[in-house]
Amino acid sequence: MDVTRTNHAAPAVGGNREPEAYGQGAAAELAGVSKIFGSTVAVSEVSFQLFTGEVLALVGENGAGKSTCVKMLGGVYHPDGGTVRIAGEDVHFPTALEAHKHGVAVVHQHPGLFADLSIAENVFAGQPLRSRTGLLDHTRMKSEAQKVLAQLGLERPVTMPVGSLRVSEQQLVEIARALVSESKVLILDEPTAALTTAEVDRLFEVIERLKEQGVAMMCVGHRLEEIFRISDRLTVLRDGAVVDTCRTSEVTEEEIVKLMVGRALGDLYERSAAVLGDTVLELQGLSSEGKFRNIDLSVRAGEVVGMAGLIGSGRTEVARAIFGMERPTSGKILIHGHEQTIKSAAHAISEGIAYVSEDRRGQSIVEDFTILDNATLPVVGKATKWGLISTKAELAMVQGPLERMKLKFAGYDQPIGNLSGGNQQKVVLAKWLATQPKLLILDEPTQGIDVQAKAEVHRIIRELSAQGIAILLISSDMPELLGACDRIYVMKHGDLVAEFDREHANQYDIGLAATGLHASTRSTRKTAAEPASGKEPPETRPARPKRPADTAWDRGLSWIRQALGRRELGLLLALAAVVAPLSLLNTNFYSGDNLHDLADYSAMLGIVGIGQMLVILTRNIDLSVASTLGLAAYASAATMRAVPDAPILLGIGVALAVGLLCGLINGAVIAYGGVPSIVVTLGTLALYRGVLSIISSGDRVKPEQVSDDWLSMTKTAIFGISPVQLSAIAVFALAGFILWWTAKGRETYFAGSNPAGAELIGIPAKRRTLAAFTISGLLAGAVGAMWASYYPFVDGQVAFGLETAIIAGVVVGGVALRGGSGTVVGVLIGTVGLLAIRKVLTIAGVPDQYLQAVYGAAIIAAVSVDVVLHGRRNKAKGH
Repeated sequence: MDVTRTNHAAPAVGGNREPEAYGQGAAAELAGVSKIFGSTVAVSEVSFQLFTGEVLALVGENGAGKSTCVKMLGGVYHPDGGTVRIAGEDVHFPTALEAHKHGVAVVHQHPGLFADLSIAENVFAGQPLRSRTGLLDHTRMKSEAQKVLAQLGLERPVTMPVGSLRVSEQQLVEIARALVSESKVLILDEPTAALTTAEVDRLFEVIERLKEQGVAMMCVGHRLEEIFRISDRLTVLRDGAVVDTCRTSEVTEEEIVKLMVGRALGDLYERSAAVLGDTVLELQGLSSEGKFRNIDLSVRAGEVVGMAGLIGSGRTEVARAIFGMERPTSGKILIHGHEQTIKSAAHAISEGIAYVSEDRRGQSIVEDFTILDNATLPVVGKATKWGLISTKAELAMVQGPLERMKLKFAGYDQPIGNLSGGNQQKVVLAKWLATQPKLLILDEPTQGIDVQAKAEVHRIIRELSAQGIAILLISSDMPELLGACDRIYVMKHGDLVAEFDREHANQYDIGLAATGLHASTRSTRKTAAEPASGKEPPETRPARPKRPADTAWDRGLSWIRQALGRRELGLLLALAAVVAPLSLLNTNFYSGDNLHDLADYSAMLGIVGIGQMLVILTRNIDLSVASTLGLAAYASAATMRAVPDAPILLGIGVALAVGLLCGLINGAVIAYGGVPSIVVTLGTLALYRGVLSIISSGDRVKPEQVSDDWLSMTKTAIFGISPVQLSAIAVFALAGFILWWTAKGRETYFAGSNPAGAELIGIPAKRRTLAAFTISGLLAGAVGAMWASYYPFVDGQVAFGLETAIIAGVVVGGVALRGGSGTVVGVLIGTVGLLAIRKVLTIAGVPDQYLQAVYGAAIIAAVSVDVVLHGRRNKAKGH
């Protein structure tokens, strides 16, 4: 392909015009596209093309329009003008899923993952593998996910929840999801922002293989050294317009920076010799079980000390321990020569320590809050008098630091979420400077920000160190470490394995030390044989003896350990620990009749609980479920009384219709009306109960008023199992099957775990929410029919107040109120366990006035035991 450089320092209206050689065979193209948000023009008549077997780099400052272009190609945004073309055809993507069907895969800047679901499910989210029967093939998904993650260097069990991964590891999962799609167009938006040098190398090897396979790729990034390494062509955006498109080999980094910002930048890492003061921070043998070991390091006033290492090497964990967010198991932290036990972040701040987290969006800012609110978060108490916050006092504390940041913003009341990544990071820095720290810990401070913002951050670092602030800089950007730091420590697998001074530090030796290929050394270029602080280098530690082959006994013990590790079994043991001693107060609890009644009652509440589980999985709640049950029960009983000769299917049908209608009303208003579920269902709780009161008007349906067939519907046992119990078994089995083996079932989890992320990959979160409420209503209606048959009298007070017992059973069973997490087995155990506790308290003769209090205390005790067991299991696993 003959591609020549085109230079448009002052592009004509319509954006950059690429040479005609590019006009044929483009795999994807934006042709004169524009996008406007309100009064803001995000991009104006932008044109560029992606060709098979090459990488186009899209560069520009934050706010230049790069992500807008990415989202238009990916179907997230629709252009207000111009055309999107795929393989030469004009296309209109109504959704991101439609773009994916056309072969366009996008790795977005902020991973849209599902924290509660496994790595394997995240890799295949929106594109699950199926068996010949059409059911989900979990085994093959695990195997394929493991393969693609191995290519990217992520060595984690694919069954672990993605929420337990570090930000950088989550980015690799997002990349893996794009790779398994086998798309013809792959768009990478800041793919290396959170990755280490070694991980970037592996990713680039994958990109080279994809180029050989004819994939067209676009890479958006700020690390120009990486952009120049991987790209074939560059398109530069500034202020929403294309200013140049060129061959990468024909320009320099300096020329691209000038095109991006409209001027040349000075040396990013220009730094005079440090003037060092006393030691501010010293760690002596600091350790945290399973995370890091015997860390010895120091930082002096005015010194910038770097920490290098691969993802998972323990760098961030050390920083969190210094800041009081994690408790070390041994060793010492000395601040200004005095040993300190940092108990919390507040304690760390009082000792003059500030920490800028690597997860800017998740841990450093509140996107809906204003700039001023974010900037004063750590010091808001100082601006408070008599419980009221003084805006004037807030400004007095943070106006100076914010002005030093040269922030670009409309006003202090502007939501910080509207700022670019670089300006958000400046607010975060200003926030911590307002605490007047003596030690500033910066964890990936320039991750995901453009070159000009990076220059500003490094200017600030230079100023702060010149003022005598000690700075500990954790970074995966090797040029940043080499250019900004006076000394650099290197970590590997939780050990501190090397230390370099500014004069002897180089990328090669640091990389060897971080990967363990070479026992790089501590201090200023000691010999490789010299151990660190008298400790044996980790590379020379004796290997563990090989274990003998597993016997059948070993495998049996392993199975038992795995079973004991399941939360459901822990919950069962916790509930049993509460029920067993209480049941000794009256052994009638174990009578056949009592256990049969408990089983029937648990079966009915369990069926309703399955519906409630579906609702909670979608990040909602249904407070009206008992009112729906009661309304359905009375409607079916009254119908069977009015038509005594009618088949029982009529009564069942009426109950199901009532439940369906109630569920549809709830689901439609919540999913498509956008009203919070707690508000809607609190209202419908009263509405449905009010309708029941009106139609019943104090009336009671008696057993002699309905047919014997209706009454025997729930009493005729089959092999000693009642119809109610059989129905519950069927509902639980079907729910478990659908939620695990079908795509729509798993999509319920996706929709609750991350609704926005689900919509982004084509999972209809709103429809899943509507379906959950509809099924919940149907199940409540079905139980209403059972209730009307099972109990002799039915009136306007049916199931009054029962919603608390239903919701409690589901939540205690492990279904997370945040959505996206929970199991059918957990609901079964939680429902039966709590009803058993209530039953045993009643049989034990606990007076009614004390029953609720004792019942509540028993619930708290059971949950507390479960939490302790769950915490110990996680600790044992090293999570």
